Amino acid sequence: MRILLADDQARVRSALELLLGLEPDMDVVGETTEADRLLACIKETRPDLVLLDWELPGLVANGLMNALRSLFPRLKVVVLSGRPEARRDALAAGADAFVSKGDPPDRLLAALRAIGQQIQGGSERDA
Repeated sequence: MRILLADDQARVRSALELLLGLEPDMDVVGETTEADRLLACIKETRPDLVLLDWELPGLVANGLMNALRSLFPRLKVVVLSGRPEARRDALAAGADAFVSKGDPPDRLLAALRAIGQQIQGGSERDA
């Protein structure tokens, strides 16, 4: 699974890269630190999934999620946030999953694996 990281905190991106680098079926294909660059980064890297910081600078959540769904209908989006209470808003805006930055790494990996199965299932249906 090809993953794009969208988070303005360097230590979060580094931790995610280390964690995902240990997974043979997950490949970080790019990163961005601001919402203004997100759509361009998606076009450049063509990820299957975006790990999106809900507090990304410049993010207008509903507008961005609508644009993502319109421009990249098959793209999966997992929202990350240091505020667990953002879960409801993120899912209502169209995120495929939500993981708190305070959750253990296994929680994120489980969410990514579940979405990876959806992606594979979709590929098999498209064939």
